[in-house]
Amino acid sequence: MAEVVKSWARPGKTSTKELLLNAQKGGYAVGAFNVYNLEGVEAVVAAAEEEQSPAILQIHPSALRQGGIPLVACCISAAEQANVPITVHFDHGNSKQELIEVLELEFDSVMVDGSHLPFKDNISYTKFISFLAHSKCLMVEAELGRLSGTEDDLTVEDYEARLTDVLQAQEFIDETGIDALAVCIGNVHGNYPASGPNLRLDLLQDLYALCSKKGVYIVLHGASGLPKELIKECIERGVRKFNVNTELRKAYMDVISGPQKDLVHVMASTKEAMKRVVAEKMHLFGSAGKAC
Repeated sequence: MAEVVKSWARPGKTSTKELLLNAQKGGYAVGAFNVYNLEGVEAVVAAAEEEQSPAILQIHPSALRQGGIPLVACCISAAEQANVPITVHFDHGNSKQELIEVLELEFDSVMVDGSHLPFKDNISYTKFISFLAHSKCLMVEAELGRLSGTEDDLTVEDYEARLTDVLQAQEFIDETGIDALAVCIGNVHGNYPASGPNLRLDLLQDLYALCSKKGVYIVLHGASGLPKELIKECIERGVRKFNVNTELRKAYMDVISGPQKDLVHVMASTKEAMKRVVAEKMHLFGSAGKAC
């Protein structure tokens, strides 16, 4: 199966690291949008082409378990045929065996999620996968600290959440050789409380100072529901990749719970609803008009 997947790859395609490097130079961020089916993939690509924006198609482990190889194939094909830079990223890889298998599927980048492990074990896990991924020229993202909230079938309670520690971050980056760091600064997976998000921008500034020196990009998970001004402040403090999932899922679910009965109409409506969300985010992240 891996040999079949390799046949999809196109030499000279854009890398996720290149997208983030361009964002760093341009002072904006790139959206990574979780996709689960054809409508989601088409929504992201259509929005990216209309807004002339780079984008990342992102597959969560639960989506991979449901969609399998055809979902990966769909994302890779869509990225290659798009007339703007789009890459494919594997999100929240918290299983060593699963990540080893994923590394054979021609993703452009992977996230190694050892945030559930003790610090030293997280280093060992991330370092092992990072070595393998870099041997295949894949960008590696990893998380330090732990986000609360729910994403797909994984829930982290508030008492389990941990902010990213700057001193630990320095050791983590040095030991693992990662390319991007997913930080925990009060951001959450899923919906923010009624009082709104409470992000530690001072901590983000300190992490940006560290990551800038190390040549590491900052990633912020839980971008759904962040207001415009807060997104702007995060970008000013070095965030180059925002993950978006909850708002896309809501847009999709709102449509299918509506009165439409014809499947083709439902497919068209869900795609359009998700496309609106993606386009809005591209403008908020500053990536609209930055395709090159």
